[in-house]
Amino acid sequence: MNNAIFKYDLPKNEPILGYLPCSPERVALEKEIKKLSSEVMDIPLIIGGKEVRTGNTSKVVMPHKHGHVLATYHLAGEEETKMAIDAALQAHHYWSNVSWVERMSITLKVAELISKKYRALINAATILGQGKNVYQAEIDAACETIDFLRFNAHYISEIYNQQPISETGIINRLEYRPLEGFIFTVSPFNFTAIGSNLNMAPVLMGNTVVWKPASTSLLSNYILMKIYKEAGVPDGVINFIPGKGSSIGNVIFNHPMLAGIHFTGSTNTFNHFWKSVSNNLGNYRSYPKLVGETGGKDFIFMHPSASVNEVVIGAIRGAFEYQGQKCSAASRAYIPQSVWPEFKEKMTNVLQEIKQGEPTDYETFVNAVIDEASFDNCMDYITRAKAEGAEIVFGGKGDKSKGYFVEPTVILTKNPHSLTMEEEIFGPVLTIYVYPDDKFEETLEICDKTSPYALTGAIFSSDRDALNKACRVLRYAAGNLYFNDKPTGAVVGQQPFGGARASGTNDKAGGPFNLIRWTSPRTIKENLNPPVDYKYPYMSNAKCE
Repeated sequence: MNNAIFKYDLPKNEPILGYLPCSPERVALEKEIKKLSSEVMDIPLIIGGKEVRTGNTSKVVMPHKHGHVLATYHLAGEEETKMAIDAALQAHHYWSNVSWVERMSITLKVAELISKKYRALINAATILGQGKNVYQAEIDAACETIDFLRFNAHYISEIYNQQPISETGIINRLEYRPLEGFIFTVSPFNFTAIGSNLNMAPVLMGNTVVWKPASTSLLSNYILMKIYKEAGVPDGVINFIPGKGSSIGNVIFNHPMLAGIHFTGSTNTFNHFWKSVSNNLGNYRSYPKLVGETGGKDFIFMHPSASVNEVVIGAIRGAFEYQGQKCSAASRAYIPQSVWPEFKEKMTNVLQEIKQGEPTDYETFVNAVIDEASFDNCMDYITRAKAEGAEIVFGGKGDKSKGYFVEPTVILTKNPHSLTMEEEIFGPVLTIYVYPDDKFEETLEICDKTSPYALTGAIFSSDRDALNKACRVLRYAAGNLYFNDKPTGAVVGQQPFGGARASGTNDKAGGPFNLIRWTSPRTIKENLNPPVDYKYPYMSNAKCE
């Protein structure tokens, strides 16, 4: 047995590959894109390491070409959900007792496989199935997924080395037990990396999970499952059950061994989960831990001292990369009246240059939204904004005949509490409110109180006092705040991610705080010299001389 005290040092972030013409990574990517585009993959459930096919199937299609079927997947029902829970609980007996060094080693193997052997495949699946262009897929499916795995391996070694003090005659230690039961993980469509981390973070800490992935990210998520298997994740540790939330949830929330929920998705869904858990508290072995990252109505706030060009580019990248389908995407902006004409002209000029099209076209910046429901939602908000009297500064049109394409849309409103300033849209729609220059602080207060969310925000200013004032007023308006940068693109190890208010529990994925939630610490005290008399010394009857 290796009894060395092991520590995994702080890693470096995974380098972002360039995909220049004729580069090895571009050649490999195009090969995988061609292969995935020419076949229809069969995606089963994976329960206890076994493939399960229910016969109740649905299709995975390309968002930019919805007539093209990429895969057929099987849906789990109540019976399969029970099977998945049983498999997770059975695996828990073994996995919870595996050395953390061994668990960490498997984690690092997954990262290495994605970095080298399967980088092109996981990126290609994310491009075709989730509608990301090459750069967006690279920073997500490859780099962020790898970073989560490697940085978590570092953080677990730091966490486990945090121990209480011991005194002479007493040994104190802290055991970081996994939670008692199974973890229910629910992942969104928009980040392959989130789908991985929602599972691998609890798994690293010794837990076992039942995973319900989003139906619109199944191609990449199924490939992740196969990579986990190759890396040595034991059968039953992660159980993969695509399906309808209602039928899966009915079983999950009524099971006495539900130990936690790791979730990224809509605020309404997370609220429903919280209520369902509350209604069943008397049935659970332990209080389930709920960790969620939910919605956002993320802002850009420009001070008059800021560079117009910098804010324009920050707004365009923040609002329209990946079609605004990031929970951190810029969705509202506050622009000073004195610079608005210049800002409008420069933004319009840049947007006119932007190409929208298929994600396999290297020249496209904006692609299709994920599905028809998203398309209809975006177009409905644009229609309602017009009905409110807002001005469409740019875009405003959509076409779903071939793919779900919504133009990058900029709305100008005179009402800072208009519908598209307050409600999350999750699409390529940015609403701008122009404020009087002398109302900077008052408008900061409006920004703070406009939306129920508090995920990300950006402040642009060359005036340090203005930055400090905005930071102070907007203290609780964003869990991730950016100075002179777009409000998207948090990097693991650099900007741990999460927000509060209606944006979630702010447990900061990409840092040690999230991992700690998946432990149930036990303090162990050992007395090396136990007392043999109940009396304390002061109780002696001895007389003073």
